[in-house]
Amino acid sequence: MGGNVDPLVVGRVIGDVVDMFVPTVAMSVYYGSKHVNNGCDIKPSLAASPPRLTITGYPNQLYTLVMTDPDAPSPSEPSMREWVHWIVTDIPGCSNVTRGKEVLEYVGPRPPVGIHRYIIVLFRQKRGLDGVEAPPSRSHFNTRAFAQDLDLGIPVATVYFNAHKEPANRKRHH
Repeated sequence: MGGNVDPLVVGRVIGDVVDMFVPTVAMSVYYGSKHVNNGCDIKPSLAASPPRLTITGYPNQLYTLVMTDPDAPSPSEPSMREWVHWIVTDIPGCSNVTRGKEVLEYVGPRPPVGIHRYIIVLFRQKRGLDGVEAPPSRSHFNTRAFAQDLDLGIPVATVYFNAHKEPANRKRHH
């Protein structure tokens, strides 16, 4: 059922963004046809639109998803840690993210310098979350504090990918 947290330790996701946890829900994330595995590279142009994201869990339970970049604006000086890219609440178990309530609209990766980690964290809710407001700013978001404020507990699933700035001349135009 669960997954392995070792890549999350190696990638400093556990520590920088979340505390140690045991994955209890399977979360599948795809950008186009590319399946997101811990530590894989995703081109920002591929991640311009929200990923297809499905979760297991229990149909009668609700989940919250948070996506952040702990390396903003640069991995060597993450003075804006964490930059929040996406928040969705009330996602029913055994479904996909589009069934939830988007609290903060998705913004794709736009790393200005260096290789940035993008962390997608899933929490199980204890109840439906009414009136969750978008944070006043995308910078200086804190996943732990957000989870604590909403009484979400520890994560049930997490995956992360890396992205770096693409050369301007190689971007695909749609």
